Amino acid sequence: ISTQSICEMSISDDEQGYDLDLFCIPKHYATDLERVYIPHGLIQDRTERLAREIMKEMGGHHIVALCVLKGGYKFFADLLDFIKALNRNSDRSIPMTVDFIRLKSYYNDQSTGEIKVIGGDDLSTLTGKPMLLLQDIIDTGKTMKTLLQLLKQYNPKMVKVASLLVKRTPRSVGYRPDYVGFEVPDKFVVGYALDYNEYFRDLNRCVTSRGTGTLRGI
Repeated sequence: ISTQSICEMSISDDEQGYDLDLFCIPKHYATDLERVYIPHGLIQDRTERLAREIMKEMGGHHIVALCVLKGGYKFFADLLDFIKALNRNSDRSIPMTVDFIRLKSYYNDQSTGEIKVIGGDDLSTLTGKPMLLLQDIIDTGKTMKTLLQLLKQYNPKMVKVASLLVKRTPRSVGYRPDYVGFEVPDKFVVGYALDYNEYFRDLNRCVTSRGTGTLRGI
């Protein structure tokens, strides 16, 4: 793992992760997973650092924290917990309201290239307000670029994007979020609310799967 900048941490292409036997993995997932890629503690430490960076740049603004469901919910909850801790223990604070939007852009392990809004609240409440948008993973970047175009219609005062993961992939359209937890190779990663057809969201660490197709352990 290397640090590219304060706001990015890069995991190299040859990173193998950790043996499953070193962690508590549910038995019904054991045959479907390869390696633990990013342990829970590392995710937590990195998320805490992102919270500090967000406080530094957005402190003093009353922001709307917008979570992209379902994959973003654990990153969203943990990041906001760290921001709330900073609110209690630092000279600056971020008054926050929260909102949610649900999208669909994957089928199996492939991005469909289209974005489908299948839930969410009234986004007109974003008008004139600074917004922090939280996402689980940026793959090609097409989904996020499309979502940002949608959100611009509501004229928020500013939009900052935080993503737990960003993939290095030749399919990328070049989009980079404002805050990046980890830059990762072009592997299919599940866990920590990232899923494969709704499975694996309940794992509290990021794990590589054995491949596509029908899940063997379920």
